[in-house]
Amino acid sequence: MTNGLEDEDEGDRGLLSDRIRNALTDEITGGALPAGAALDEQQLADRFGASRTPVREALRQLAVSGLVEMRARRGVVVARITPERIMEMFETVAEIEAMCVRLATYRMTPLERSHLIELHEASEALVSRGDFDAYDAFNRDFHDAIYHATHNGFLAEQAIAVRTRLNGFRRTQLRQSERLRRSRDEHEAIMQAIAEGDGEMASRRMRAHMLNAATALRRFIETSKLA
Repeated sequence: MTNGLEDEDEGDRGLLSDRIRNALTDEITGGALPAGAALDEQQLADRFGASRTPVREALRQLAVSGLVEMRARRGVVVARITPERIMEMFETVAEIEAMCVRLATYRMTPLERSHLIELHEASEALVSRGDFDAYDAFNRDFHDAIYHATHNGFLAEQAIAVRTRLNGFRRTQLRQSERLRRSRDEHEAIMQAIAEGDGEMASRRMRAHMLNAATALRRFIETSKLA
């Protein structure tokens, strides 16, 4: 019984660190926490009613994605990332994702295709109820399934590494008006190309999907600055 309680505690801490990370991600990318702002572990722990352990894990994940920097004397501060840099990153990930879906279309197994279809179909309910956090989690799973369906381990590793740097911004762009619905519609078009075995079409649609996400992010940032 003791081990069970320990496992549950670890799971709770993991869920809490995810919630803290998501909240800070939204504040950083939305401009509420500007570049250079200090993030104190204890203050954040008090704010979220948590111990410092999940806060520390959340900050570590934010550092991996490049949203914060861990400095020797200043502690953790919000990183300075220009809009131009963000757009360059989206342009890069668009090409990588386009390559992944082209290979995946030709190489995925029937089981992998079935899994991708199940993920996509389940996302309709998330969009209908406007479940932003659940759709964000689904979106990562959807793209991960495509990476692994390439059956190219090195490419999948690179795709995940670049995606990790953009996780916060990919999450934030979903907040732009009607973006959840449009994102799913774009997934639908990609799925149709995969079903038809047209890797080139799937690639073009994936590239457009990622560039549309970049545009949605830019609009959200501009709106946030005007607010």
